[in-house]
Amino acid sequence: MSTENKPAEELSPGQFWQVLGRRATGMTIVTTRHDDAVFGFVGLSATHVTAQPPTLLVSLDRGTTALGPITQSGAFAVNYLANDQRQVAEGFLARGTPMAERFSRGNWDRLETGAPVLQDALGAFDCRVEEMIERPTAVIVIGRVVGWSLGHDRSPLVFHKGALVE
Repeated sequence: MSTENKPAEELSPGQFWQVLGRRATGMTIVTTRHDDAVFGFVGLSATHVTAQPPTLLVSLDRGTTALGPITQSGAFAVNYLANDQRQVAEGFLARGTPMAERFSRGNWDRLETGAPVLQDALGAFDCRVEEMIERPTAVIVIGRVVGWSLGHDRSPLVFHKGALVE
């Protein structure tokens, strides 16, 4: 087995995603609500920034349909899925799936901001947008946690090499 070490100038977008795909990531659904419509996407980039004050970060491609609603509502929720929630994840992974169909899987509720929170998720954070950082092809959204839920302790649903792993 050999490891390739190359300069960043030679890194294509496909190779970038291939390297990132080698890490296992917990399946995360990021949601928002605006004008009584719900929006959501797979947010594998969602991560914590700091615990004091509790703050999260989500990176959105500029083409993500939820970007406008998150900007306009000033809120988003991060939902961590369990290994028995594969059907929910598949609804969000399938590109082009209408939002109504995505949210028809699982039982959804709200916390403080109105962003959808999966009732039986491993856990969820409800956030108010504090800052948006513009990048050429993405927007980094930083949000302060204003509500949270902690579900039953069970194994997480994991995304690895472009597929769900239980």
